[in-house]
Amino acid sequence: MEKKYLAQIIATDNEGLQMISACSTGAKVKVSDIKYLGSNKVFLLSIERTKIEEDKKDKKINSICRFDFVDKVKSKNIDQKNDKLILELLAIDYMKNKDEYEINLIFKDNAHITLTTETIEVRLEDQN
Repeated sequence: MEKKYLAQIIATDNEGLQMISACSTGAKVKVSDIKYLGSNKVFLLSIERTKIEEDKKDKKINSICRFDFVDKVKSKNIDQKNDKLILELLAIDYMKNKDEYEINLIFKDNAHITLTTETIEVRLEDQN
């Protein structure tokens, strides 16, 4: 039996976030697969990405990118009513702003989502 393990990367600092960003570059995200659960302070992104960490350039994998402790979400240049719209994720970075962090999800065509969080707690988990 081939053991199927689901890869999971957990980021709690800049280094970890850079790793998740690198793994997610070029990932496709449907607008309908972006969810913010305000009462749980959880922001979820379901992405289809290339599995670069195993040097399988042609292997596509579905992953969930989960951000915890999210107080606020702002988006720019994204038509949220268009469920079929597919965004391409370019990078994830952050800025420290006084006592909080602003995590930026940067997409192609100048679209982005900014998450205001009290701490960096991000996980990337493979689904299939």
